[in-house]
Amino acid sequence: MSTKLWEKNFEVNKEIERFTVGRDREMDMYLAKYDVLGSMAHITMLESIGLLEKDELVQLLAALKDIYAACERGEFVIEDGIEDVHSQVELMLTRTLGDMGKRIHSGRSRNDQVMVDLKLFIRNEIREIVELVKTLFDELLQKSEQYKNVLMPGYTHLQVAMPSSFGLWFGAYAESLADDMLFLQAAWRMANRNPLGSAAGYGSSFPLNRTMTTELLGFDTMDYNVVYAQMGRGKTERNTAFAMASVAGTLAKMAFDACLFNSQNFSFVKLPKECTTGSSIMPHKKNPDVFELIRAKSNKLQALPMQVTMIMNNLPSGYFRDLQIIKEEFLPAFGELKDCLQMAAYIINKMEVNEHILDDPRYDLMFSVEEVNRLAAKGMPFRDAYKKVGLDIEAGRFKPCKDIHHTHEGSIGNLCNDEINALMGNIIDGFTFDKVEEAEKKLLGR
Repeated sequence: MSTKLWEKNFEVNKEIERFTVGRDREMDMYLAKYDVLGSMAHITMLESIGLLEKDELVQLLAALKDIYAACERGEFVIEDGIEDVHSQVELMLTRTLGDMGKRIHSGRSRNDQVMVDLKLFIRNEIREIVELVKTLFDELLQKSEQYKNVLMPGYTHLQVAMPSSFGLWFGAYAESLADDMLFLQAAWRMANRNPLGSAAGYGSSFPLNRTMTTELLGFDTMDYNVVYAQMGRGKTERNTAFAMASVAGTLAKMAFDACLFNSQNFSFVKLPKECTTGSSIMPHKKNPDVFELIRAKSNKLQALPMQVTMIMNNLPSGYFRDLQIIKEEFLPAFGELKDCLQMAAYIINKMEVNEHILDDPRYDLMFSVEEVNRLAAKGMPFRDAYKKVGLDIEAGRFKPCKDIHHTHEGSIGNLCNDEINALMGNIIDGFTFDKVEEAEKKLLGR
């Protein structure tokens, strides 16, 4: 059986159908419960403008709630021969309610239907990513406080440079995540605008109440201009991908550091044995595969904005089938990022720090600047102090003083972790998660 919302009195060539449908049915499984939510809001609005009877709305909402519950249980399937999630939902309604099920499509197109599905999906995924970023952020700040007095070398050009600390190292990645959260908030605000009612991109002759569906679905506002609502397809995904790539960039850099610091040549950190893998030939190996995979997956995620851009970049206004391909790259990416965040938080929590790094004399020279500054503070001109310490190093006379005192904001002795925590809290407060959750519960009658 083949069911298509657009089907008339002729059959499409099977190979053409295979090629044009592509992986759409597989990708639409990500969107199934959001398609149901969008339909519930849409038909509630249709009843308010006289396009559905009250008793029809009651029956349709009850049937849609059953389909939503099936989605949550993992029992929803798109049957063989059914083109997409929209067709499957409408088919299930017509099986249950007859011709009444065919009335839910009045005033909309698959174009605005899939856009609202995507925005509802993106909203939910961003909320989950924000929660996971905050979990990793908390682990990093906790470790920063725990090891704030443990010094380590800082590097420039991968050369030993100046004193750093694990308080600084862990805290730096925490603050990086706070900046990443700003990108996520921007993506959230763009996704949290309602395209429903724009139909195929040019509106409808039905007197649709778009303000009503905006409120029912918990959106902040609508995409007002119907042409722009359609132009948002691809743009929303691209900007969300940039936000995800920003988080991934922080993860990739942190993972590289961790792999480096875990190696025997550094031995700055130790990963618990249950977080490492072995070698088939070298019995001593404990490989940091988790961080290596986080690095690779995060680097892959940083390519996502360009993939989306290259698919939609040269399209004029209006809908084109090219946009379907974005889903194949975009929808699974959320699961990969969430997986990386979960693993990173787990392994950071288990990570142990070498508290005796500075016992090794190879790091003595990182205190050279401290000595220059000490001499300058006593009155010696900075350039003279620099030259004296340089000559002492060349002559093998340099003796490091490892008792350092950094007091300015954000330094070894003044990490500003409370301020970083407050920064993250203020950004998270800018999301409207509670409003969305309340709207969805009300729509579902929960």
